[in-house]
Amino acid sequence: MRIAVPSETDSAEPRVAATPETVKKFKALGAEIVVQKGAGFKSGVLDADYEAAGASLAADAAATVADADVVLRVRRPTPAEIAGARPGAAIIAIMDPYGHEAELGDLAKSGASTFAMELMPRITRAQVMDVLSSQANLAGYRAVIDGAAEYGRALPMMMTAAGTVPAAKMFIMGVGVAGLQAIATARRLGGIVTATDVRPATKEQVESLGAKFLAVEDDEFKQAQTAGGYAKEMSKDYQAKQAALTATHIAKQDIVITTALIPGRPAPKLISADMVKSMRPGSVIIDLAAERGGNCELTRPGETVVTENGVKICGALNIAGRLAATASQLYAKNLFAFVETMIDKETKSLAIKWDDELVKATNLTKDGAIVHPNFGGAAAA
Repeated sequence: MRIAVPSETDSAEPRVAATPETVKKFKALGAEIVVQKGAGFKSGVLDADYEAAGASLAADAAATVADADVVLRVRRPTPAEIAGARPGAAIIAIMDPYGHEAELGDLAKSGASTFAMELMPRITRAQVMDVLSSQANLAGYRAVIDGAAEYGRALPMMMTAAGTVPAAKMFIMGVGVAGLQAIATARRLGGIVTATDVRPATKEQVESLGAKFLAVEDDEFKQAQTAGGYAKEMSKDYQAKQAALTATHIAKQDIVITTALIPGRPAPKLISADMVKSMRPGSVIIDLAAERGGNCELTRPGETVVTENGVKICGALNIAGRLAATASQLYAKNLFAFVETMIDKETKSLAIKWDDELVKATNLTKDGAIVHPNFGGAAAA
């Protein structure tokens, strides 16, 4: 069984899909690992590190994926980037499938069996494979660090002979994995933290981290969570009430971090232009939903905007990638845990269990067709 790890072709993607640690683990399962030269450089992993772990090096992407049974990537490849892999090879990556059905169709025509790590079900046995959690955790941490850097003032209260510096007020909007890590990090840095989310279960989590919870707690709020633990899209009436509460609160904040995302939908708009106008000069908004259009009305994906009233709105992309070494370490472990379920331990070969709930949930294309029901295909058989 040959496992290929090509370099990422997007210049803005510094992560890599394997580390020396996971190479050793794959070798222990009997796999041959081929890594493209330079693939791990941006994540602080040298070619010599891969070789020491037992991997072979290939000069380019074509040589890397040639005759591969499994191709591990960070981002979705094009058919040309996996050309040369064996027919039906398992291509595993963060596929970003929503809104990219045409690209999925092209991958399907290539004959590849593709799997989207971000569609991994949130069940107990899949926790170690949950790429959304591993990467969002880092994004939440980095958002606070970026917010502190952009703010230009101290975060904790400081009492000095020259006077007292008040603690920064920080507001976290959306309390998923990223939001919870942002709260914890902001608290460790001495900020006064408040947080909001439409899911009632998050209130206790927020308060357990020492932050104050802010939400309109009506009947709709009490039923605002799916069985899978995701936020539901709220009614226009609720959104208006929550916006009114948020508007009065946000005007007093120094740093606001937004993390709200709904799978398959554009990011909900949580901060209006008028709310931004109410904020003080020097305040900062870190929008973690920038890749889906942003939670702030004035966010420009990939840019930092300074408004007329001196508010910075940061729409950086790939926040987890700003911690490339740590992000790669965790992502590689997510991949290994998933691929391990596909390997026959006796024959040391790829043996995908198509009836496994993990495979059904993540399989996008198979046998020349899109098979995932969310993207126009039939459920994987």
